[in-house]
Amino acid sequence: MSEENDRLAVLSALPFAMMAAVTVVDVATGPAVGLLPLVSLGPAFAPLVGGWRRTLGIGVIALLLTVGLGVYNDLFDAARGYVSTASVIGVTAAGLVAVSMRQKREAELASVRSIAEAAQRVLLKPVPRLAGQLRAAVSYMSAVAEARIGGDLYEVVAAPQGVRVIVGDVQGKGLDAVETAAVVLGAFREAALDEADLTQVGHRLARSVDRQLEGEKFVTAILAEVRDSEVTFLNYGHPAPLLIHADGSATLPEPAVYALPLGLSAHGPSEPEPFQADFHPGDQLLLYTDGVTEARDGDGQFYPLADRAPLLKERDPEAALETLRQDLLQHVGGPLQDDAAMLLLRYR
Repeated sequence: MSEENDRLAVLSALPFAMMAAVTVVDVATGPAVGLLPLVSLGPAFAPLVGGWRRTLGIGVIALLLTVGLGVYNDLFDAARGYVSTASVIGVTAAGLVAVSMRQKREAELASVRSIAEAAQRVLLKPVPRLAGQLRAAVSYMSAVAEARIGGDLYEVVAAPQGVRVIVGDVQGKGLDAVETAAVVLGAFREAALDEADLTQVGHRLARSVDRQLEGEKFVTAILAEVRDSEVTFLNYGHPAPLLIHADGSATLPEPAVYALPLGLSAHGPSEPEPFQADFHPGDQLLLYTDGVTEARDGDGQFYPLADRAPLLKERDPEAALETLRQDLLQHVGGPLQDDAAMLLLRYR
């Protein structure tokens, strides 16, 4: 935010700085150099910031400077003074048109953002902070600054059989990815409440995705079910979860054999084998997308998520996840190259 404010401050001061510089140089060098038309640079840069009143005001200031310098240098005895005055008026008029077009585009962008935010609230509903014996927190970061929604997905469902969660990553970008994410989440929300076994949830999810996806589209996903003191996973080609025990040790539970992502059943067997891990009070489970672990720093080094497990020791899950998110952004040192979602479950 500070960087954005600095940029706006520079753009706001630029028209006045340009007019002041031209005025000083013109007075110092005299009419022989012919700098007077450059006063129009002020109203030329004015449309970058602010509305039409500001642009018009800068145009009036530029016109007064042009007339004053023209009289000072006796330029209205020839065509040069009138040409400079006309150029300022013309540039100011063009600036007013540019301001009108910019404000129209900004209004359209604000409308698109509002629609995207509404779509996100429908697609990615806020996860429940409490689900059975678990506390949950989520973080979602889009790779596009203007975007509020993308192809990463997550959900937490407190079913009678246990707390069931999904984190996934849709191949591709844009509206197609959003549509695919909606299909996956809709199928999971329904199956998680209906099916008695997590494997059956996976079967139902795979069938829904196979019916909906076309071509080479696919979705990597991991499903988890927490019941009593055990967590069961189904991994469809997704990064391994991070399991942090109460003593601070961390592991990355992985299946013996990875299954294909959802949507690629035509290319071979895609049903994953369920695998389990102990999950006791005080333990934490972090599910995430590859936008986290594949984030690179300036030297091209991937983000060492497992080494950052101690950052999740904050008492509040939301605060712990925010600490990890800030560390990820600091590691990258700039905008993310891919969407990044993180879902933290803490056994109370």
